[in-house]
Amino acid sequence: MKKNLSLLLALLLAVCIFATPISASSFQSQFEQLGMSAQGIYIENLDTGVVMYEKNAHTQMAAASLTKLVTTMILLEKTEDLDARTFEAPGAIFDIISQYDSPSHADIKRGATLTARELLYAMMLPSANEAAYIVAYNLGGGNISNFVYLMNAKAKQMGCLNTNFTDPCGLDPENMTTAYDMAQIIKYMSTYMEQRDLFAQVCKTTSYTMPAGVGFSTDGEYSIWTTDLLIDENRGDVYYREYTQGGKTGSLEDWQNFAAWHQQGDMRFVSAVLHASSTADSYQQQYYPTKAAKPALYETCILMDWVYDNFHLDNALDTGAFVTERKVKYSIETDTVKLFPKEGLYTILPNESDQSAIQKTYDLPETLAAPIQQGEVVGTVTLSLAGESIGTVELIAGSTIERNQVLYIISRVGEFFGSLYFKVVLILSAITAVIYLIIFLYINFKHKDDRKIRRTNHY
Repeated sequence: MKKNLSLLLALLLAVCIFATPISASSFQSQFEQLGMSAQGIYIENLDTGVVMYEKNAHTQMAAASLTKLVTTMILLEKTEDLDARTFEAPGAIFDIISQYDSPSHADIKRGATLTARELLYAMMLPSANEAAYIVAYNLGGGNISNFVYLMNAKAKQMGCLNTNFTDPCGLDPENMTTAYDMAQIIKYMSTYMEQRDLFAQVCKTTSYTMPAGVGFSTDGEYSIWTTDLLIDENRGDVYYREYTQGGKTGSLEDWQNFAAWHQQGDMRFVSAVLHASSTADSYQQQYYPTKAAKPALYETCILMDWVYDNFHLDNALDTGAFVTERKVKYSIETDTVKLFPKEGLYTILPNESDQSAIQKTYDLPETLAAPIQQGEVVGTVTLSLAGESIGTVELIAGSTIERNQVLYIISRVGEFFGSLYFKVVLILSAITAVIYLIIFLYINFKHKDDRKIRRTNHY
């Protein structure tokens, strides 16, 4: 069973890794006018693969607590019983964490024994560093480095070639990633991962009750809260966005990261905003001047509001819609055949644009030869927007057309006589005939001379 699951995971990873996003650089200038401070940005539509906006998307930057996404992924994939109380919290990991300034935590005490589920919520809600280290210690066989090796192997397996981890939580500034890589990780976890439903449930949870006996500050139960205010209707206030389905924050120094996925109506997106400056949060400046800024949350709000306010998903090609037609030869039934897309194709368009803005480029012969079967692939059409390809779809014949054998034979005979081969043969034959004539005339002339000489000698 485990082998089969591994094969399935490998297949899903392949889908995630090799599905190439489609560039839509024509949208770039529209987003740049928003003036985002983030050093790295990547927004991709999940329905079409269209990249709405990217800024330094492949430039390495400190990952901070976005690192915990991969720790969470490995925990979910390697733990069968999430409610078994088997994860021990050794004192050594707290000594490591204490070296850093004000690390985020879930108030877990030394020596506590927890479940994978509790650690899952502790990592994803308050971004607890000790929870990530507890996971790494237990799944790494008591060796944190072993677990970090698994994290890097997982990142490379997913095609995140510019991501490298040095610890399981992101406290070390040497944990590096890119906006593109983090968007691919959140896309995999929310869309392809076998445990995606549980992951989505955790990401939509605003608070979680930790059991008695786990806490450092209390012997009883206590609550932990999410740092993702975009999903928290009660605490999020102006940051709250109904379309955000979940995400993960991270910060070091005076900037913040945020990777998330969103859905409104039939439009789904993943986004990653890295190193947004703490001075960029206008919500904090206007409404919460005494609280810490949340610049990556703010800039994600601005970017995704812009996406949903200004773009729509358009059915650029419908499988039942006539696209073009081509002439047909060798048939007495019809002169042309209508062509239809084999598959539908959706794309993202600005609200002020319609399908007239889409250009079609055909890879088709000018004339098709019967016989043609209905549904037979005869070529392709590529759709472009402002010079950027948004997809290529195969075109199929809309009807079956039989070949008329008489027309075919006549045409082939005509083609033969009009062919280069026939012309070459004709020219070579003419040259041969001329040569033969010259030789014949030469021999005949020579023969006459010989007869004259013999007559002269006779007299």
